[in-house]
Amino acid sequence: MIEPVTSKRLRLAGFTAVLLAFVVSTANAEPPTAALAYYAIDNIVLLLCAVFVFLMQPGFALLEAGLNPSKNTVHVLFKNTIDLSFGVLLYFIVGYSLMYGADASGGLGLFGWNGFGITAEMNPADIGPGILNPQVDWLFQVAFVAAAATIVGGAVSGRMTLQAYLIYTITITAIVYPISGFWKWGGGWLDQLGFHDFAGSIVVHSVGGFAARAGVSVLGPRIGRFNQDGSANRIPAHSMVLSALGVFLLWIGWYGFNPGSQLAFSGAANTNATMLIAANTTLAAAAGSATALVVGWLVGGRPQLLTTLNGILAGLVGITASCDSVTNLEAIIIGVAAAVLVMLGAHLLEKLQIDDVVGAWPVHGLCGIWGGIAAGIFGGHPLGVQILGSIVIPAWAFLTMFGLFYAMKAAGILRVSHGEELVGLDLAEHGEVEGAIAFSWREEFNLYVPSMDKQHKNLVAVAQDIIEAMRSGLGKGAIEEAFQGLLKYTTDHFKSEELFIAKHEFPGTDEHKAIHKQLTQRVLEYSKELFSKETLDAADFQRFLTDWLVNHILEIDRQYAVFVNELPKKQ
Repeated sequence: MIEPVTSKRLRLAGFTAVLLAFVVSTANAEPPTAALAYYAIDNIVLLLCAVFVFLMQPGFALLEAGLNPSKNTVHVLFKNTIDLSFGVLLYFIVGYSLMYGADASGGLGLFGWNGFGITAEMNPADIGPGILNPQVDWLFQVAFVAAAATIVGGAVSGRMTLQAYLIYTITITAIVYPISGFWKWGGGWLDQLGFHDFAGSIVVHSVGGFAARAGVSVLGPRIGRFNQDGSANRIPAHSMVLSALGVFLLWIGWYGFNPGSQLAFSGAANTNATMLIAANTTLAAAAGSATALVVGWLVGGRPQLLTTLNGILAGLVGITASCDSVTNLEAIIIGVAAAVLVMLGAHLLEKLQIDDVVGAWPVHGLCGIWGGIAAGIFGGHPLGVQILGSIVIPAWAFLTMFGLFYAMKAAGILRVSHGEELVGLDLAEHGEVEGAIAFSWREEFNLYVPSMDKQHKNLVAVAQDIIEAMRSGLGKGAIEEAFQGLLKYTTDHFKSEELFIAKHEFPGTDEHKAIHKQLTQRVLEYSKELFSKETLDAADFQRFLTDWLVNHILEIDRQYAVFVNELPKKQ
């Protein structure tokens, strides 16, 4: 007689558990026991879930890099890197203790503290089902804090200084996220009221989403994003392939995020709960994607990939708070509602002329709040408490981060200059020159100063020709001749700018001439050094040339800021 599939699976699971226990016990000279097997399963599965959550970091990186102009790719990837590296260290030093330590606020449930680092130790006598090694518990939790911090990076892309972003990521990972995390997951005051957030719609996603909302509000939009009449311009993404792959990686990472939050996996009850969580996560994501596709098509007249991808993320964020306590059908409903909310949120931001590059606030902030409230509507948790928690934690994140961003703005360190923004942060902040000569700021510059775009296109084109000549191995004489052509062009170009300034009677004509003279002198000095060498280094030349162009763009930025602001007054 053929055994039922269920019976076979149970026997296989039992055999696997015994084998695992035997291997672990043999390595430690311990007799195999069921308690040891359960302990091993719970901890090793949680380790694997932590790895899945860490996979969300490359997901965020690809999503954000793809949605930005290529001139900011290195900067985006750099921010994702420091989110993870600094987040891990700071959460180890102080964040974990603030979030999961004993209540240190006099019984008010505001924050915890157990000392620096991971202070808990594993007692061998406690080994059994549901008991976690403190090391793997920290590892799983630190993956969450990195995800929360990274949400902001995409929203503020293209215009925040790296210095300011580093200050932000230190603050949110060491202080802001751990304190509000304690309110729920550390046993603080919201947990004592019965607030439910299973895997972090509020604790993780709304914190990141509303920190992003604070950042973009203080920072202001990118150059050319909005017109004076309030209409919006689309700044094209440079690779939807990267963005789509990023979203799929995030979806995969969510299987560590949500099922991993069960924290215990051995035994029938834990196994069944984990499977429900995984299924609900999948259904909500699919429902969000399908809804965004259909609604976006009906409203916009054509299917839109970015809208559909954001629908996936909206469904995932929306289900995260209640994936353990709703039915499959309710998970689909939550995903559908989240997709509608993310589209409404994106439309609202555009109407308010708030530039959130990746839609961080609609996806993580707005849908995070929906997830918290949905846990009360569908999950059977106290609705009033769910509403309270879904307001208080986002408000905490918004107010603290708004204060931080505003202070950095007042200190003059928040935003890069317009010239640096136009040329791209890869070059302006990091000195990266790969592909930088083919400036992708042309569309934005055309919006900012339409009348001057052709001249600067020509300047870039001449420079690019020299780079290509050097790479193709042309003789030094031919390259030197091309270089002299660049020098002549820039000299003529400077003269035309000076005439333009004088014509409109702007102050500072002599100052501009002096700056132009300095820039020209730099080229002459470099050319003597360059052509005195036996061989020409294309990479070194490209590095100099891009640096020189950045300085030129910085100068003309101030010049044309006057043009933009003053010319209408003269007409």
